[in-house]
Amino acid sequence: MSGFKIETAERLRNLPPYLFAAIDKIKKEAVSRGVDIINLGIGDPDLPTPPNIISRLNKAAEDPRNHQYPTYEGMASFRKAVADWYKRRFSVDLDPETEVLTLIGSKEGIGHIPLGFINPGDIVLVPSPGYPVYSTGTLFAGGRSYWLPLLKENHFLPDLASIPDDIRKASRLIFLNYPNNPTSAVASERFFEDVVEFASRNNIPVCHDAAYSEIYYDNIRPPSFLQADGAKDVGIEFHSLSKTYNMTGWRIGFAVGNREMISALGKVKSNLDSGVFQAIQEAGIEALSTDDAAINENRRRYQRRRDMLISGLNKAGLDVEIPKATFYLWVSVPKGFTSTGFAMHLLDKCGIVATPGNGFGDAGEGYIRFTLTVAEERIGEAVERIRLKL
Repeated sequence: MSGFKIETAERLRNLPPYLFAAIDKIKKEAVSRGVDIINLGIGDPDLPTPPNIISRLNKAAEDPRNHQYPTYEGMASFRKAVADWYKRRFSVDLDPETEVLTLIGSKEGIGHIPLGFINPGDIVLVPSPGYPVYSTGTLFAGGRSYWLPLLKENHFLPDLASIPDDIRKASRLIFLNYPNNPTSAVASERFFEDVVEFASRNNIPVCHDAAYSEIYYDNIRPPSFLQADGAKDVGIEFHSLSKTYNMTGWRIGFAVGNREMISALGKVKSNLDSGVFQAIQEAGIEALSTDDAAINENRRRYQRRRDMLISGLNKAGLDVEIPKATFYLWVSVPKGFTSTGFAMHLLDKCGIVATPGNGFGDAGEGYIRFTLTVAEERIGEAVERIRLKL
């Protein structure tokens, strides 16, 4: 047995380290050295899940009917709650039976969707910088990512007209994400109308990630991709309860839109997972059916944190754009630093974990991402440490 060797698949050998797992490892190493870490690296809300949602879970968990396998597509009552929420929030009509699919968090659906559409060698249009799962899901399906740079001069929107003809003709899927992680950019309904026209003309299905649509500021509500005329003809939108209702650990989300795409994703999922625990779906119904009081309070807290961190970083000489949405700041690194170099400087000199922009793709070089998911007193302390060490 001494010659026995485990060899992993080529797709794993080609996989870059998962960005947030790598950050977590660096953080743990620093903690083991006794460093008081302020973690502004990972977008995991520190605010608790609203109590009415927890109460609904507790009651549903005691019901023996919820202890068996759930339906693959999700409970009809949860899918109706999603459709009702979309109607209230975006004035978008959805058929709960054919245009809504329950997910084990939106990350799961995003990672699986390429399996339903991508053959080996096919091209997927992927934003850079962007959420790493768009490209890793593409890799697992045997596809190739063609990077769409999100540049400051374009307001961090992709320039669809600049995509070469041969790439457009070979593309089988496009990922978009607004409000955007990591740049915090917000897209207009006009931009989404341009996306619909592009997708229709080139026969490229659209996957829009709208996980941050409810984390916005100054009462300027971001639109849904599905609000654009013809959007349901060309694409789907992914959403999650994680950020909106502080439910990251609960793992529940949904995909909505084009029924053929929903059906294909559902076929993939029915062969790979067994759905979401029904008690959690009951809690999801409670979340989607409740008023916006808790969400509004979340937004007020994040806005206070945003303003505090921006003020402190500006005083420290850093160039910060004021985000209109998400709980991220996309900050230009100081002269003389790379993204990784500045992230390591913050960790070594300040005990602050932040995310280097190049971890989201080559177009993220020159930036660093801070999150707003720590208490105000810790943000104040982080600002003071940065001011003293820069």
